[in-house]
This record gives sequence, structure tokens and C-alpha cells, in this order.
Amino acid sequence: MPPKKKVGRTIMKQGLLKEKIMQAVFFVAACASILAVALICIFLFANGVPAMAKIGLFDFLTGQTWKPGNNIYGILPMILGSIYVTAGAALIGVPIGILTAVFMAEYCPKQIYKPLKTATELLAGIPSIVYGFFGLVVLVPAIRALFPTKTDGMSILTAAILLGMMILPTIIGVSEAALRAVPRSYYEGALALGATKERCIFSVMLPAAKSGVIAAVVLGIGRAVGETMAVMMIAGNQPRMPKGVLQGVRTLTTNIVLEMGYATDLHREALIATAVVLFVFILIINFTVAFLNRKAEN
Repeated sequence: MPPKKKVGRTIMKQGLLKEKIMQAVFFVAACASILAVALICIFLFANGVPAMAKIGLFDFLTGQTWKPGNNIYGILPMILGSIYVTAGAALIGVPIGILTAVFMAEYCPKQIYKPLKTATELLAGIPSIVYGFFGLVVLVPAIRALFPTKTDGMSILTAAILLGMMILPTIIGVSEAALRAVPRSYYEGALALGATKERCIFSVMLPAAKSGVIAAVVLGIGRAVGETMAVMMIAGNQPRMPKGVLQGVRTLTTNIVLEMGYATDLHREALIATAVVLFVFILIINFTVAFLNRKAEN
């Protein structure tokens, strides 16, 4: 056999071997990710479900009193607190984030794009504790000054404003990328048909980037639901039923963090069961959005 053919076959075999090795590496990495999620689920449900059975599922989910010293474990106030704070953050952060993404993708002058992009990326890198200090030093006194007779500043409103700020970089970054991924011909075609620039963006570009924008919103809401440190510093941490946006609350995440350090026996299991509820809550959000996405595409 001529030397050139032997060399060619050797190179081809080496290439196939490298391809198989990399395929095995990627497969192991994918399995590791799946295994991590599976182990987390097994740990949570194996430790949390028995606690729900001991306490009573109905009493656990709908109970309005949390008194570990008396073996009373009702997490309804924390569930509602998480929902109210997350909903408030979404109401504040989602419109601002999407509109900022539209500005950066379609209106922003080149001279200020880089500083603005850097600023939004910097927001994502600020630690939660720094956000918490900002809320404690700036937002809490501001809310207290606005409503001096109704709140001490640590409230649902304060936590919602701070979380709305914290989810901005996620929503802005993903939404902008989704808008830039839309073919430019969509925009130019709408302009050619006589639509204004604003109508092209909000009637053509945004609907075309809908899946990416929804993903941005879901990621932002996930960040808001799971945030602990900043909320713990400014939400009041009061395990009671929310009675207004100016009252303090305790969320599911802060309930776990505040008490896990000294919890034992059923108290510890109840906190793990709280984590199960939080996990299921996030799963429901993701599955609902995925379902709506598929329905809209069909």
C-alpha cells in the first residue's frame, strides 16, 4: 500500500478515536448533571415527605402558625410571603428589564452602549449581601419616610423593589440576546409595509423573540424565588400572615436559613419539607411557562 494511503488511514483512525473520546466526555458530563439533580430530588423528598406525613400535609401547607417550640409547623404565611415578594419583583423588574433590552437592541447609540452594557453586567456580579446592605441603608429608610405611620421600612414593598433590581441583569441580558437573534429582515419587512419603528419592534420583533423573552422572565423569577440573604435583611422576617405590602413577612428561603442552624428532629425535617415545597413551586413555574410556550408555538 502506498505510504500516503497508510498515513491517511492513520489520521482518519486517530480522528475517529478522538471523536469517540470527546463523545464519551460529553456523555459523562451530561450524566453528571442529571445525577446531581436526581440526588438533590432524592435527598429532599426522602427527608421532607416523612415530615409532611408526621405533621399532616394539610396542616403543614395551610397552617397559619409556625411555632417549632410547640411542634406547630404551618408554612402558609411563608408561602404567601414568597408569592407576594416574587410577584412584586416581577411587576417591577420585568417591564423595566424588557424595555431596557429593547432600548439596548434598537435605540441605544454606539457611544453609550458599551458603558450601559458594562453597567448591566456589573449588576449581575454584585453579591447578594451588598444588595442587602443597600436595601437596609437606602430603601428601608426611604420606605419608612414615605409611610411613617404604617411601616418601619422592612416590608413586602421594600423586598419587592430590591428583588426587582436584582433580576434586571438576567432579564436584560437574555431578552437583548433574543431580540438580536431575530432576523433583521422581519424588521425591514415591517418598515417596508409602512409600520412605524415602535410598531415594528412591539408587533414584530418582540413576538418573534417571545421564547427568549419568556426564558428571561422565568430565569428572573427563579432568581427572585430563590434569593435569601438580601430578602432576609429587609423583609422583616415575621412568620405571620401578610396583611399588606407595608408589613413585614418571612419567605420560604429565609425561614430555612434562619432556623436550620439550630433545628433538630422534627423541626429540622419540617425545614427540609419547606425546601421541598420551594422546589415544587419552582418546578410548577418552569412547567407552566414551558407549556404556555409550546401552546403559543402550535
